Amino acid sequence: MNRYRPRTLLREIAMIAVTAVMAFPLYVLVNLSLRDPRDGSSIVVPTTSPTLRNYADAWREAGLAGAIVNSVLVTVLSVAIIVVVSAMAAFPLARVTASWSRWTFLLVMLGLLLPFQLALLPLYQTIRDLHLLGTLWSLVLFYSGLQVPFATFLYVGFLRVVPREFEEAALIDGAGPFQVFWRVVFPLLRPVTGTVVILNAIFVWNDFLTPFLYLSGSDQQTIPVAIFGFIGQFVSQWNLVFAGLVIAMIPILTVYFLMQRHIIKGFAGGLKG
Repeated sequence: MNRYRPRTLLREIAMIAVTAVMAFPLYVLVNLSLRDPRDGSSIVVPTTSPTLRNYADAWREAGLAGAIVNSVLVTVLSVAIIVVVSAMAAFPLARVTASWSRWTFLLVMLGLLLPFQLALLPLYQTIRDLHLLGTLWSLVLFYSGLQVPFATFLYVGFLRVVPREFEEAALIDGAGPFQVFWRVVFPLLRPVTGTVVILNAIFVWNDFLTPFLYLSGSDQQTIPVAIFGFIGQFVSQWNLVFAGLVIAMIPILTVYFLMQRHIIKGFAGGLKG
């Protein structure tokens, strides 16, 4: 039987302190989203007369219904392309031991070393020449190309610890390489697929710079750009900004909590590889 020692008490106090620090931004976010704009009290003071009108105003004035649809379309299409391309690319890179496989893997990993800000202007010119500026397809193309190297790295690391016996048994039964991948290997990649999905979904959902750059001047907006409309040079509607941020958090937090178990498994598999 474990005894309650002073060290245990110190650990509990430390955990409570860390939890309080982590929860403080969330408290400020929700507190200010419920506050009347005429209330000028400190951000740490609880709102005495909370109102939900900020949420209704933010939803209507920012056009969050359309922005959420756009964000969902961009996120789903981008993540789907990233998952399919990365998983199919990782399969030969992890299984083939020839020199071309190792060099190809290193070439893909170069995409992790180069900061995307260096390629921002050339990519913008390429998107412009393809006549995709102002369309959601420009974002899908950008995110797919940007995130495939990291997703491939995770898939390769996970595949290297997956036994080959399943594939060999399927080949003996007469399955082709394509069938082996989709019917045997890909289902085994479910944990790391969960990691790839949630990490990329969070990145795409919250990104502000790329939609602001590629969708400027069009009627297409994602959620971060729509909320940015409340911030002006002389007047900023912070209560609507915080209310809009709370609305924007709900879908992605729901996906995160549903898939957090797969994230841990996927990272564990990648580290073993």
